[in-house]
Formats: sequence, structure tokens, C-alpha cells
Amino acid sequence: MRTHVITGGTDGMGKGLALKFLARGDRVFALASGQAKGAALLAEAARLGAADRAVFVRADLATVAGMRKALAEVTDQTDVVDGLVFGAQRFASKRIETVDGLEFTFALFYLSRYVLGHGLLPALERADAPVVMNLAGPGGLPGTIYWDDLQLTSGYQGRRAAMQGSRCVDLLGAAFPLRHPDARTRYVLYNPGFVRTGMADPLPPAFKLLTKTLGLVAAQSVDRAIGPIAALIDSPPAEPLSAFMRAKRLPLEGDDFAPDRALRLDSLTARLLDGL
Repeated sequence: MRTHVITGGTDGMGKGLALKFLARGDRVFALASGQAKGAALLAEAARLGAADRAVFVRADLATVAGMRKALAEVTDQTDVVDGLVFGAQRFASKRIETVDGLEFTFALFYLSRYVLGHGLLPALERADAPVVMNLAGPGGLPGTIYWDDLQLTSGYQGRRAAMQGSRCVDLLGAAFPLRHPDARTRYVLYNPGFVRTGMADPLPPAFKLLTKTLGLVAAQSVDRAIGPIAALIDSPPAEPLSAFMRAKRLPLEGDDFAPDRALRLDSLTARLLDGL
């Protein structure tokens, strides 16, 4: 039996992966903030005969306390993690500041992945073929990292925050093998493309309607999108870091994966967390 930890594991692709793994006999820790969706996942797990293998961890992954709480709950219940899947993400059309004084998208999309990825590394290293699967945006729309204003205190736009988050996550992946050169854990950055999930729900009404309408025509279903993701989790690439746009392998080139930029962001993040 393999053990998987999935952020955003009660909705969208995270839920799809959770149910897929549970159905085949694996154990799943689903991390999310919504009690109702957590209960719904556990009910579906019970119908699959997997009630004893499904664990819902309720945590606000937009707060540092919530990140650390989730990390502690997982490590208290398992010594081994075979796969860590990052799927938690939510679009914020208006700037939201968390209790830590951080911009919401930066905290949820990037910082939670930093804290949990490094924090769960000891448990990952005890697995036979450990992998971090980071569902993000490599190879997608371009974005800028605002080094002098990572919290986007001026000129906030939801798209700008989301694209900065994607580039930060690319650099998080690039920094991982530099931080842990002897680790056996493989790090995969994966862009699933357009998938029919609830990601459009927080958008303004007109954009929400347009996105959902386009989704009916152009987007993949969750079931179809998770197939290649699950395959990569089961058989990780040999390289310490890899990036994919759907099935297409991406070259680890340019600013998005530059080691100096990756280490710069890693250092900034470590100092930020030291103060929280």
C-alpha cells in the first residue's frame, strides 16, 4: 500500500487523484480547508470500501500556522509518504491579505508548497520511489516575479498574482535538488492545461460564465487529465527535476528554471518564514 498526501484533495483534480488512489488500495491524506467537501470525500471513500485508508486534514493552507498544522498532522500519522501532490490553488480577483500579512495567492499557491515540500522530505525519503507532483503552470502563460514587491502591495491584479505564483513554483522546483542534492525524491512540475474544475468559481460573473462555457468545449475532464499525472507518480522520471506541459516534456531552460534565481527566491522565502 502506497501513501499519498494531496493538497486541494477534496475538489477538482486533487479529489480525482485521491479517489483513484483509494480505489486501487492506497492510503490518502487529503488536505483542504472546507469541512463539507472533506466530509463528502470521506463518504465517497467509504462507498469504495476505503474508509480506513482516507484521512481528511482540515487546514487553512493560506496561513503559516495552517501549513505547519497540516505538516504536523500528517507526520504524526505516517512515517512514509510515497507521493506528495500539490493541487491547492484559488484565484483571487481582489487582493486579500492573510493573517500573516502575506498576499493570499503567494501564500496558498507558493508558500504552502515550500513549507510542505521541504517539511515532508524525510517521510518521502523513506519511500521506495518518492515523488513530489507539483500541479502548476510550467510552459504556460508568461509571468513576472516582482522581486521588490512579492506581496503585490501595489498594482494588484488577480492574473498578475497567479502568473507570479506559477513562476515562483517553477523556481521552487528548480531549487529543490539544489537544496537536497542527495535526495532520492523526484520533483515533477506538471501543467495539465485547461481542465473542467471549479477554478473559475471565484471569477467575476461575466468571466466565470465565459470560462465555464469555453470549458465545456475545449477543456479536458478531470478523469482524463489525471491519467498521465497518476502515471508519473507511479513511475517518476529518473532526473531529480522534470517539467511537463501535459504529455510534452519541457526543457529546463531560461529564467523560469535558472539556478541563481531559484536560490535567490529560496533564500528570500527562508528569511520570510523565519519571521513568522
